Amino acid sequence: QVQLVESGGGLVQPGGSLRLSCEASGINFNTYTMSWYRQAPGKQRELVASIDSSGSGNFSDPVKGRFTISRLYYRNTVYLQMNSLKPEDTAVYYCNAERAALSYWGQGTQVTVSS
Repeated sequence: QVQLVESGGGLVQPGGSLRLSCEASGINFNTYTMSWYRQAPGKQRELVASIDSSGSGNFSDPVKGRFTISRLYYRNTVYLQMNSLKPEDTAVYYCNAERAALSYWGQGTQVTVSS
């Protein structure tokens, strides 16, 4: 059974930081591209950042220079470090694992940026 369990969301003031974690089980973690998506109320889910099996990362334009993505292979965990948070970063953040035609999602974690 595949499980992706996110944690680390919460309420933070503008300019603050949060680190999201996603622990995977039931997959060969080393072979999957891991990604973070987010969905704000009334908006479509969008890709935030991804990291492939070799550790190469990509970021969407709105978060470039503020977010970093990393993975710890021995912990089957991917992280999203979010700095200089803005109110427009408020959303539910979802972890995704993808390889070829296989795609799995976590349950999501809420991030709220507000003063």
